[in-house]
Amino acid sequence: MKQLLQKLGPALGLAATWILFAALAGHTFTSWSNQQLMLLQTAVVGTAAVGATWIVVSGGIDLSVGSSIALGTMVVALLLNSHWPAPLAALGGIAVGVLVGALIGALVVGRLASVIALVAAVSVGGWLARAHGWIVGVPSGAALAVLLGLALPKVLGRLPLSPFIVTLGLWGALRGLAKGLGNNQPIYPQETGVLGELMYVAPSGVFHFLPPGVWILALTAALAALAMRYTRFGRRVFAIGSNEETARLCGVDVERTKIAVYALAVGCAGIAAVLQLSYLSMGDPTTAQGYELKVIAAVVIGGASLSGGQGSIVGTLIGALIMTVVDNGCTKLGLDNWVQELVTGGIIVAAVALDRLRARTSE
Repeated sequence: MKQLLQKLGPALGLAATWILFAALAGHTFTSWSNQQLMLLQTAVVGTAAVGATWIVVSGGIDLSVGSSIALGTMVVALLLNSHWPAPLAALGGIAVGVLVGALIGALVVGRLASVIALVAAVSVGGWLARAHGWIVGVPSGAALAVLLGLALPKVLGRLPLSPFIVTLGLWGALRGLAKGLGNNQPIYPQETGVLGELMYVAPSGVFHFLPPGVWILALTAALAALAMRYTRFGRRVFAIGSNEETARLCGVDVERTKIAVYALAVGCAGIAAVLQLSYLSMGDPTTAQGYELKVIAAVVIGGASLSGGQGSIVGTLIGALIMTVVDNGCTKLGLDNWVQELVTGGIIVAAVALDRLRARTSE
């Protein structure tokens, strides 16, 4: 019975929350148009939370997801204004997320020297390319990367860093980079193409029922759930989160797996950035502030343990929907914004308390 309640707990919580607001707000909450709106509001946070589930299950945490989304919107907007086709611009934003995730993973597993070498080479090579052309900049950057890559590991050695500290630092650094790309201003794409239609309900046709962004969330979640449950990579992530040293002794390449987990997770934040740009119709360096707490809360409410080794994609989606239902329900009841923030904060504290209670019960 305990196991059944643990599995059905998030779904029962979602049903109870929805019924409560349906009884209090009536048709303004239960209308189909409002259900579409809530699913649309869940798309961005839910997509980022799908990736964050991998990180939490592996025993890590990501406090920079909101900044990653803001940076992604700016990159996609810049690429669109550089006359990139909309699909390629979206792939560029997702690729930036993957690179940021790989950077975080490298710092977490102790490859600080490699990260310093790469950042220095890109910075110097880029500066030389702007000053003297690509013929000078690219070879110089590559040579510097090789030189530092050989020298720094011998000096610094392996230096693992806490995921909390790494992502807290990037929380500010990525937001600052996003602001720098636009000189502290949003970037308005001249033409968004197909990206401008991802977060809007079509008046007719295939996407009249639900907007494309919701289907992108569903597809991303389905692929992540299948990978987490049925692939060797997914089993290794659970093993690392349960007991990293035991996983290492069993032959799991912990370092490579962690780097892949962060690259995959922040890549999902890149997808969320594409959806956010579609919703805002611009790249905004100040967007997605506070999404870190929403994403982590969605993962924990969905049954994941902050200690690692436990979690599911379906539970995360339910957790994200609970957060959306609470926000939307409070709005329909005409409650002030401070009340919504108070309720959201209470849900986060309750989610962490439930996580600790689950851990104590399992022990």
